[in-house]
Amino acid sequence: MDILWQYQFRIILLGDSTVGKSSLLKRFTDGIYSDVADPTVGVDFYARSLDIEPGIKIKLQLWDTAGQERFRSITTSYYRNSVGGLLVFDLTNRKAFEHVREWHKEVSEHILPHHMVFILIGHKSDLASDRKVSRDEAERLAGDLGIRYVETSAKCNVNVDRAFELLTRDIYELMKMGEIVTRDGWDGVKSGLTAKVLYPGEDDDGVELAAATAERGCNC
Repeated sequence: MDILWQYQFRIILLGDSTVGKSSLLKRFTDGIYSDVADPTVGVDFYARSLDIEPGIKIKLQLWDTAGQERFRSITTSYYRNSVGGLLVFDLTNRKAFEHVREWHKEVSEHILPHHMVFILIGHKSDLASDRKVSRDEAERLAGDLGIRYVETSAKCNVNVDRAFELLTRDIYELMKMGEIVTRDGWDGVKSGLTAKVLYPGEDDDGVELAAATAERGCNC
């Protein structure tokens, strides 16, 4: 029997090809990492649930999009039905970083008049000697876009869970404030049969996000 969930959030990963989107998802959902990964063709699907507070389980539908231009017509169809997005770039790839604004602009314009909750991810933090993007400039970009910034490594399992948990918490908090609501014909947020109704101003302050899986140290 499937585990019951109160809400389902559909989240999409965006960014250039080879930045490590699939590796992040496989580490988060399956707890595995492989140095060899086939390029994503179109869109791949993953899922995992998080208990973000007592009695509230969030099911995450995670969509891994191809970064190549030839698949863009396929991936854009998933923008409107997503409530959250991870903007991923490779810390060793300057061009991938420079393309983040284009990804953000493309998605934001495509889903008007609605909005998506984003988080910026600087991936492959384990490759420190090959780094081409400093933390300061990545944080400035995140500040310009009005979003969080987290550096991750799927290989060493650094901040992978944290990135997804932060985004999930941000979406959930916006739901509590009434800024995100379920809509007919929209799959970004769905309510389960046992959903707890959230009202703006409801007193849930001080509840910390429960880590679904303990982060492990880098053994690389």
